[in-house]
Amino acid sequence: MTTELLILCAFSILAGFVDAAVGGGGLIQLPAALILMPGVPLPTVLGTNKFASFFGTSFAVQRYARHVQMDWSTVLPASLAAFVFALLGSRAVTLLDPAVLRPLILVLLVVVAIYVFFGRDLGLIHAPKHAPVKARLLGILVGASLGFYDGFFGPGMGSFLIFAFVGLFGFNFLAASASAKAVNWSTNLASLIYFSWSGDILFAIGLAMAGCNIIGAIIGTRLALAKGSRFVRIFFLIVVCALIAKLTQTLLWP
Repeated sequence: MTTELLILCAFSILAGFVDAAVGGGGLIQLPAALILMPGVPLPTVLGTNKFASFFGTSFAVQRYARHVQMDWSTVLPASLAAFVFALLGSRAVTLLDPAVLRPLILVLLVVVAIYVFFGRDLGLIHAPKHAPVKARLLGILVGASLGFYDGFFGPGMGSFLIFAFVGLFGFNFLAASASAKAVNWSTNLASLIYFSWSGDILFAIGLAMAGCNIIGAIIGTRLALAKGSRFVRIFFLIVVCALIAKLTQTLLWP
């Protein structure tokens, strides 16, 4: 195993850990892949990255489903809508420039960070706000919009999902993180299908990264389940601030 692959696997463990706890593992794994896979076409880097992330997310969903009471009547419609619209987003990325979204996404993330920081009790109590039918319809809307965004651009998808489940649905941060993983799993599956069809996955590298991503997911889910919503809220704020810094750096020094 080459030194570059060993380093990439180390980043995959860290990414799996962060992603399983609060989302945002792409902040770590994708930049590492771009640096450590020089000369590899960008679609292939993205496809290999999604391949690895899919397995870590799959484990996290299974783990959360066993230990967190999830509102599947809301989460499943959101996941199905996210799957369909992630495919559409992946197609749209070939027609439009995702860079035009960066300023808007940066502003939205700053608003999310401020809202969560000053809402001290936000997401600490699980108190669903909506009747089942309204929750399902709202879930489809959230899944469709954020699924398309994930297929089209992606950064902050996990953070936006968690915020949506906390702010719009009244979930606590632990239930929101678990629900976000289920929706994110469906968008990862859509991307995996798309990149497999286009032949943009390096399976030898992807399998090594996937195994390490699962190790990180094991650690991340265990920590989130053990520490609860207050820990997830603090970790969520840290990841959102890191994403804000990353997008700011990209805008100022493209």
